[in-house]
Amino acid sequence: MIQTVLYIVLPVAGIVLGWTIRWIYARFQLSASEQRAERVRQDAIKEAEAQKKEILLQAKEQLIQDRNQQERENRERRTELQRYENRIAKKEELLDQRSQEYDKKEKEFAFRVTEMNKREDAMSVKEESLRKELEHISGLTAEEAKTLIIQSLENDARHDAQALLNKIDQEAQLTAEKKAQEILIATIQRLATETTSDITVATVSLPSDEMKGRIIGREGRNIRALETLTGVDIIIDDTPEAVVISCFDPVRKEIAREALGRLITDGRIHPARIEEIVQKVTREVQQKIYEEGEKVLFDLGIHNMSQEGVRAIGRLYFRTSYGQSVLVHSREVAEIASMIAAEIGANRELAKRAALLHDIGKGAEADTDQNHAEVGAEMARKMGEDPRIVNAIAAHHNDCEPQTLEAVIVQVADAISAARPGARRETVDNYIKRLENLEETAKKFIGVEQAYAIQAGRELRILVNNEKIPDEQVKDLAKRIAKQIETDLQYPGRIKITMIRETRIIEYAR
Repeated sequence: MIQTVLYIVLPVAGIVLGWTIRWIYARFQLSASEQRAERVRQDAIKEAEAQKKEILLQAKEQLIQDRNQQERENRERRTELQRYENRIAKKEELLDQRSQEYDKKEKEFAFRVTEMNKREDAMSVKEESLRKELEHISGLTAEEAKTLIIQSLENDARHDAQALLNKIDQEAQLTAEKKAQEILIATIQRLATETTSDITVATVSLPSDEMKGRIIGREGRNIRALETLTGVDIIIDDTPEAVVISCFDPVRKEIAREALGRLITDGRIHPARIEEIVQKVTREVQQKIYEEGEKVLFDLGIHNMSQEGVRAIGRLYFRTSYGQSVLVHSREVAEIASMIAAEIGANRELAKRAALLHDIGKGAEADTDQNHAEVGAEMARKMGEDPRIVNAIAAHHNDCEPQTLEAVIVQVADAISAARPGARRETVDNYIKRLENLEETAKKFIGVEQAYAIQAGRELRILVNNEKIPDEQVKDLAKRIAKQIETDLQYPGRIKITMIRETRIIEYAR
């Protein structure tokens, strides 16, 4: 029993003893921690007080420095203020001195004005007396004399001005015209071109008149098929062994002419065969257009042209103007522009490229109400050409202002190519109408009695009334007539204006 109790009591006693020892050790540790915490708190308080004192000392030092700085600034400001006050005082003294001088000069000026007024009154009285005496001697009033003097001065000034203008004009003609002639002569001497140009043929020869019936076909189906596919009008009349093709589009006319020629040679003429031949010829003509464009570009040495540009140039192969092939004309203008640009030091490549493209609007496929210069400029802009080239194309007929020297060169080269002998043809009606317009334009001016257009309209001779137009005004009248012709009329080349003024004096001896 005792052992049992011991077995129970001893472990419990051990456990109690262990917990007691742990509690005593924990209390000891807690006491030590509290002591350390107290020491740390005391140290922190001491350190905070030390930092507080240090901060206070620094703040006092900073305050003392700020006060010293403020005092220095205040002293400097007071010094500057004193200097400013001194300057103001000196300026006030100077202003007082100047004010006194001004008052003195004002009094002197008032005295002089009074004296001048007295002298002016005396001079007016004397001038009036002299004027009356002069009017009495001359027999003219002041207004009449003034008018007479003004008229005399005006006549002298007009005479001198006209003489100066004549002198300047003569000097300009002796220098500028001579230089221009040298440049153009050198250019023309270097250029060899045809005196006549090919004209697009719109007539197809037939082996016999029997072929006309085969072309028409049963109930006209063959000719209708051909006209529908090509877009032309085929005229079959009493002309022996010939058929006329009519169309405003030169490419369509060429396709129809070539297709009809092949059908006649082949002999098989029916709608299916016509469609086959027309499609084949259309492809060949489009290929020829591209080849002609490439050929011209290669011959002129022009590179980097877009495919649309090549086709636009090639379409000019089938286009004519006044009987002149537009492609031949464009190539000729490019060569002339290149030579002129080389002579005067302009951009040769730019002038040559602009000159070649200047008439591409004439070969445009779309119908529009714009003229060919505007259409060509728009086409060149879409092809990505240089803006200077676009301006040269748009300005080659003065539809807009030329902005570069190369644009003016294109105008000159275009005029040379169009005006050379054999370049263009003109109908008799248009020719007579142009001469009549030329003469009527000159007759509108006062003093012109008669005008005669001679040398195919390249010279205009004008008879002037000698009583209405004096010699010194003939030159001015010629210039005004020339400007009016330039404004109202369109003509190739240039027109020479010759003024004829004659004074006839008849007297009889009895």
